[in-house]
Formats: sequence, C-alpha cells, structure tokens
Amino acid sequence: MLAALRDALSAASDTMDARRATLAILAEARDRGRDAIRAGFEADPTRARRVTHSYTFLTDRLVQCAWLVATRHLHPCPNPTEGERFAVLGVGGYGRGEMAPHSDVDLLFLTPWKVTPWVESVVESMLYILWDLKLKVGHATRTVKECLRLGAEDYTIRTALLERRLVGGNAALTDELAHRLWTELFEGTAPDFIEAKLAERAERHRKQGGQRYILEPNVKEAKGGLRDLQTLYWIAKYRYRTGDPAHLVELGVFLAEEFKAFEAAERFLWCVRCHLHLIANRAADHLTFDVQVEVAERMGYSDHGGRRAVEHFMQEYFRHATRVGELTRILLVALEADNVKKKPPLLGFFRRRKRVRPPYIELQGRLDVADEAAFLAAPINMLGIFDEALRTGLLLHPHAMRLIAANRNLIDDRLRADPAAVRLFLGLMLRHGSPERALRRMNELQILSAFLPEFAPIVAMMQFNLYHAYTVDEHTIQVISNLAQIERGELVEALPLCTEILSKGVNRRVLYVALLLHDIGKGRPEDHSILGAKIARSVAPRLGLKPKDVETVEWLVRYHLLMSDMAQKRDIADPRTIRDFAKAVKTRERLDLLTVVTVCDIRGVGPAVWNNWKAQMVRALHRATAAALENGLEDVNRETREARAKQLFREALPDWTEAEKRAEIGRHYGPYWQGIPTAAQVRFASLLKDLPDGEVRVELEADEDRDATRVLMACQDHPGVFSRLAGALSLVGADVVDARSYTSKDGYATSVFWLQDADGHPYEPARLPRLRTMIDKILKGEVVTRREFEKREIKKRERRFQVPTNISFDNDGSEIYTIIEVDTRDRPGLLYDLTQVLAASGISISQAVIATYGAQVVDSFYVKDIFGLKLYSKSKQEALERKLRAAVSRAAERAGA
Repeated sequence: MLAALRDALSAASDTMDARRATLAILAEARDRGRDAIRAGFEADPTRARRVTHSYTFLTDRLVQCAWLVATRHLHPCPNPTEGERFAVLGVGGYGRGEMAPHSDVDLLFLTPWKVTPWVESVVESMLYILWDLKLKVGHATRTVKECLRLGAEDYTIRTALLERRLVGGNAALTDELAHRLWTELFEGTAPDFIEAKLAERAERHRKQGGQRYILEPNVKEAKGGLRDLQTLYWIAKYRYRTGDPAHLVELGVFLAEEFKAFEAAERFLWCVRCHLHLIANRAADHLTFDVQVEVAERMGYSDHGGRRAVEHFMQEYFRHATRVGELTRILLVALEADNVKKKPPLLGFFRRRKRVRPPYIELQGRLDVADEAAFLAAPINMLGIFDEALRTGLLLHPHAMRLIAANRNLIDDRLRADPAAVRLFLGLMLRHGSPERALRRMNELQILSAFLPEFAPIVAMMQFNLYHAYTVDEHTIQVISNLAQIERGELVEALPLCTEILSKGVNRRVLYVALLLHDIGKGRPEDHSILGAKIARSVAPRLGLKPKDVETVEWLVRYHLLMSDMAQKRDIADPRTIRDFAKAVKTRERLDLLTVVTVCDIRGVGPAVWNNWKAQMVRALHRATAAALENGLEDVNRETREARAKQLFREALPDWTEAEKRAEIGRHYGPYWQGIPTAAQVRFASLLKDLPDGEVRVELEADEDRDATRVLMACQDHPGVFSRLAGALSLVGADVVDARSYTSKDGYATSVFWLQDADGHPYEPARLPRLRTMIDKILKGEVVTRREFEKREIKKRERRFQVPTNISFDNDGSEIYTIIEVDTRDRPGLLYDLTQVLAASGISISQAVIATYGAQVVDSFYVKDIFGLKLYSKSKQEALERKLRAAVSRAAERAGA
C-alpha cells in the first residue's frame, strides 16, 4: 500500500489530484482489509479478539498513511521547530486496541505548546482524508498542559487519556505526556477516580433498566456488559498501573480461574458486538429480538433439547453477564481492603445491628468466614451463611463468595437429605421476610442449583417471546419476592384479595415451595406444567413436606396457569365456567392458594403485565368460585343469574315506568342479562330508545373497575356487524381485551367492547373524541377497513417470533355456545380477519375474549350456527378451521411476518 501511495503521489499534478489518488488507494485497502476480516470471522465466528485487533491494525494503517500524506506531501516541513513537534494518539477504545467493525476512531493530536498553523493544516488534511474514508472520527487537538487541565476537570477525558496509544508522530512527546499524567494527575487520585467511575456505572445501569436479565440487553452499556468489563480494566490500570488485566492475578486481586472467566466474558461479549455491527452494517449494540436469532445462527448455536438456538445463545449471554457482576464485586472489595475505595454504608445504620455468630465474622461491613477449615468441615455452613446474612442484614464478602463457589462440590446427596439443611433452606424463604436476597445470591453462586439440581436447567434460561421480561430463574425469584411483599403488607392497596387471603392464614411452606418449582419444567419438549408437577412430586418430599402438602404443591405446579387461563380466555359470567373451575379446585384452600400463585406469577412476568383489568378478572373469578364452593354448584345456573341481573336493572332505573322496564327486559334474551354489567345494560337501554333505522349509536366511557375504556354500540342487526365494529376499533390502534355482542328479539345488535391503549391503560379523556370520530368514519364506510390493514406491518424486531397456530372447538365449556379458540401469532387486523370468516360462514358471535401474551394471542369466540345451535358437526368444524387458518396466513403475509 505504501509503495502504491508513493507512486500515486509522485505522479499527482496538484494537491487535489494527490487527495483523490490517496483516497482511492486507501479506500481500496480499507475494503480489502474489511472483507478479509469479515471472511475470517465468518470462518471462525467466535474468535473475537483476533477480529478486534485486526480492525485496530487496519485503522492504524489508514491513520498512519493519512499522517504520512499530510506531513510529507500535502504540507511538507523539512525542518520543524520545537513547537512543531507533533504526535497522533489513539484514545478510548481505539487507544486500547479493541475495535468492532464500526467503532469510533478517537484521535488526540498532541502538541507541546500552542498549536501552530502547520499543525492545524496537517490535522485538517488528515481529518478530511479519514472522513472521506467514511470513518467515524472523534478528535481533539491539545497541548500537554491542556490534557492535564481538562483531565483534572472531566473524568471522561481522564479515562480516555488513560487508554492513549501512539499511532504516529513524535514518540518523545507521547512519553512526556505519559510521565506528567502519572506524576501530576493520576498519582494519589485513585479513590476519586474509582468513585467517579462507579457513580457513572450506577447511572448507566439505571438508564439501562437496572436489571442484568432484561431480555433485549445493550451488549455495551447494560449491566454485565462490555462497559462493566472496561470499567474493571480502567480501575485496575489506574490503581495498579498495569495495562494487562492478567497482572491482577499476580497481585492477588483475582484467582486464576476468575481471570479465565474475565477473559471468557470479554471474548464472548466482543464476539456478539462484532456480529451485531456486521449484521446492521453500522455501530449497533442493542441485542434486539430480531437480531438475537441471526447472531445465534452466526455463532453456531442450534435448536436442541426442545429449545431454539437463540434461547441457548441468550442463556450463555446471561451467564457471562452474571460472572461480570461477580468479578466487579471482587475487585471493589480488594480496593476497599487497599483503602482506595470507600466502604459502603452499613445497612440499617441507625438500627441496632445484630451480632455476627461464629463461624462468621464481619469484615469491611460484610459477612465473611472466620476460619476456612472450620467452615468447610461442616458442609451445612454452605447454606447457613446465607441464613446469617439475612439475619444480620449484611452482604456477603467476596472472600466468602469465592470460598462458597470453589467448594460447591460439598453440597451432595447427603447434605440435600439432611433435615437440618432442609430446614435452613426453607427458612431462607419463610423466616426473614426477604427471601429474594438470599435466593438471588445463591443462584448467582450456583448454590441454589447445587442444593436443588432440578433448578439448574432454568438458570439464565431465556424465553424467546415478547411476554416475559426476565429469564426463568429471575422470574421465579421475582415471583417469590412478590409473595414476600404481600406478606410484609406492602401491597395492601394493589392486591387487597391476596393480602386478605394471607392475613387469614395459609400453608406458607406449600405456597413458597410451589412458587419455587412452578416453572422448573420449562425448556424441554414436554408441557412445563406437567413436567414441573412430576419434578415437584420428587422434590417436595425431599424438602420435608408431608404427603398431603406434597400433593397440594404438585397440584399447584400442574395447574398454576389454570386460573389465569380461565380469567383471561373464558367468559367468567358464564355459569359453566365457574362450575368447571370450582370442580377443578375442589376446596376453598386450593382456590385461595391458586389465587395467590396466579397473581404473584403474572406480576413476576414483567413490570407492566399486571393491571387492573387482570386484577378485576381474577377477583371476580375468585369471588364467584368461592360462592359456588360455599353454596353448592347447583346454585350456579343461568336462571339464578338472569333473575338477579334483571332485578339490579330495575333498581338502576327508578325514573322509568314499570311498562318501560318490562318492555326493555322483554326484548333481550337470557345471555344478555348474564354477560354484561348492569351499568352497560342501563346505557344500552338509553341507546336503543327510539333508535332510527340505519343509525349506529356509539358511546365511549371509562370503566375504572376494569382499567379499560368501554365502547357501547347499538344498531340494527345484520350479518357481519360484529366484524365491522371489531375492524373499526383495531384500525384506531385500540387493543380489544374483551367484547360481547347480543341480538335482541326485535332485531337490534348491542355490542360492548373493552379497550386499552398500547400501554395497557384506558384511553385518556382527551383522546376519546378522536377515537369516536375514527369509529364513525369507519362505520360509515369512509375508511375501507381491509385496505387500511394492508398498509400495516409487524415491527421488524418482532418478526422473528414463531407462534404455531392451534385452533380448537369446545362444546363442553359453555351450556349454549361452542367456544372456538384460535391461538396464534398476534398481528394487525387479525381479529377483523377471523370475525370476517365467521360472519361469512354464517356463524353468530356472542362474545370474543382476547388474551394477549406478547407476540402470542388467544382469541376465544363464543358462537352458534345459523340455526342458533352449537357446532357439533365434525365436518363443519374442519371446514371452518381451514378457513380460519387461511385467514391467519393472509394476515401473516399482509403484516410481513
């Protein structure tokens, strides 16, 4: 390249010609280099260090060539003065010698004193060459004195200077900067630098969500990501004046195996980041769902064991992220012992602290082991230390964590069967009120899976869907934390029913063990509830539970989704739903336990999953089922409910005459009275009054009890009216969570829809007029529904989710309707397409219950055929299923899935 550059420059006729020749040669070299690096990476897709060093080497050569062209050809200076000594330094990641394909090129143009015109000209020419090469250059031109002054004022600049590296120019000037940085700026300021870096790290974690197990992490900035490793590197270099992290082993900061973990995490994270850049063809560090699949494929992961390649890949990602956190804690405590980092404030400083019991001691405000040999001589201490940490409120010292992690093999079958060890383990959940603290640390140190081997497969297991926000193990700990919060009385207003259930007394041991095991069967081909129940059958006795309690735990694990499914996928106003659910739970004790399990489970899925809509449905199902169990299932019938509803309706209209009430009651069939609340029936009575032919009356109002916006529509009945209304609401971007439609005896359709916005909340009052206007336009035909849906696509990040389509027909779940359940991939306009098929097939829809789980949706339709009968014919069911599947496929093609 240099020879070609010399020849081209010597042949150039003027400066512009020289610039063009330089750019052509360097661009070709850049492309050849990048292609070679990419090809090598594709051939060996896990060799990240070779890739990052190769990009650095290529960038060095481009920068050096630009420097040579600028200093020797464009702006020659045969006899530079002392003030024109000049160096080009790489700083930041580039200075460290680690570059992803599209990393920034951070340059420091260093001069001894004031910048001369010649230096300005050289810098300007170099930058234009590098910019023309499409390099993303960050730059600063400073004197040595300015570097010292700005580094003292700004820790970001100080960090960049810490990672400087000479790329071209005067080496003596670079050495002068290095000497003055260490003697005048770095020396004696390690405590301040460390505190600044840790504060910066904490703020970065906060912005990234504060969780290590968020399912779409930023590989660079997230908790446990590359920036955390780099922070370790910066702190170690600043404190110990070493550019090689391996030196920390010689200094006794890390053990050899810990440094191996550091290298493995660094290699893995850099590998992921390089693949991300190459896939996006730009700087991209956010590991979104759509990219996760492609990165997993490139890194050689495959589908096996009932799980997708992407899930195996992300499980390894989270394991490395956890290890980064452990390494950070180890280094920070080493720095505390070295008196260069402030110790953390003691927990409960103004509270009288409990004395630490032998064989433990308090060291640096943390719980440590007094005598390693004595501690290890009694393997039960491997659990006891977590109990002592909860009792005293102390965090574990990294020395203790190292000792525990290195001796996990002491937890064997004998210890697992030891009644004292079992009592200790259960006590971590039952005795101290903060079980999540112990369980999370035990999980990170792999002690939880050592004591409970069945837990090991779900550690760091990612569920590749839009519904769950956490890995399976973290979800389990979140669920247990929810239960502890209820017990502590922190969720009285948010969860009054669960608070009441627990205050009356339940079998806490059963409840905690059931929550610990509820998802333990995930990640394998078998239904996780069935497999989990089998696992619970063997684990619960080992945890000391009596046969009756073991049976209850097994039942709770097997049916932990039952109440959620009933509340979200079925019509709980239908007496058959209540009777079937009551027959399943059998006793009030199991109903109460399952209610608590259900609420804690849903709340543990993610921050915004639980809402008032789900709360109201669960409370209503619990209330109705409790009454059925108390009063007898024979009291749960349509006649009783219908009579009660009519009585409430009469009482709600004191201003109506008796004749008007009788006429309104007489125009509706039984299901109308059982299916919608009295408030909606009162509003429908008003909407139907003197309703002109051809007019559609629409009313929107907040339903605060259900945390949704209620839309009431009344019009003359005709085929497909429900589908048109559903399409109208879908087009305005509303999330339909429940819908009912009834035809009156005199030919009118009354439909009620419950809507939420994209965030799962009712529409704000200010948005209702626009919503109303859009609905009117669509119903009047001013907007063509199907044409509008054709313009809508699934978001790119959501396209990789695979949800198989399952369609079922249930003639037993309701006394008078067939329940058609369509479980498939959610897409814009899906509800409209499905209801169009049903309408075209002569199917009358009474109710649609919509349950959404991220990218998956379950639409349940309560229907009758054209004669008002259930769909018993197998051939009709099969024909209808084919049409529904075709509609799902059309929706998928239209949405770009």
